[in-house]
Amino acid sequence: MFFKVSNISHAWEVFMLFMVPVGGGIPAGVILAKARGISWFFTAGIYLISDLVLACLFEPIMLLMVFLFKRFSFFNKLREAFRKTTEKTVAMYGATPGVMLLVLIAFGVDPMTGRAAAMSRGYNFLAGWAIAITGDMLYFLVIMASTLWLSHILGDGTWAVIIIMVFMLIVPSAFRRIKTKLSKDNPKSL
Repeated sequence: MFFKVSNISHAWEVFMLFMVPVGGGIPAGVILAKARGISWFFTAGIYLISDLVLACLFEPIMLLMVFLFKRFSFFNKLREAFRKTTEKTVAMYGATPGVMLLVLIAFGVDPMTGRAAAMSRGYNFLAGWAIAITGDMLYFLVIMASTLWLSHILGDGTWAVIIIMVFMLIVPSAFRRIKTKLSKDNPKSL
């Protein structure tokens, strides 16, 4: 059942969940796709389409912000805040990240941050979004596999979604705290 989509309206429902801007849309969309008889292959395809739509919606906003930041001195403080945030994100992965590290930024944060980091490194629209979407698709595949596996183990998609969402919220925060503590205890180890 590699190539199975039972109904286009079911695919639309899954697509709309994937367009939710916070992480809960992924596990919920995966469980809905499974319940609607959509194969994992097409579920990943639907998610890829949602990333492409995001790229087309976010890029003009990002370019408008860059234009406004350059044009009006009023936005200097906001520009500086964005610059510092991007530098901190990039610094976590190395001073001059290559493509793989930019993919990891998109994987670890979100595709918009991945695109912003790629733009700061000089990548154009297509290359920058290809990097960001690659990282986001890897993240999606991990969450999808985890959700489907947990749903199979528990026999309940609702609890699988709740548990995966909790992990999506807690694990990154816990990892940052542990990393911060370790770097304070032994700065040379990280």
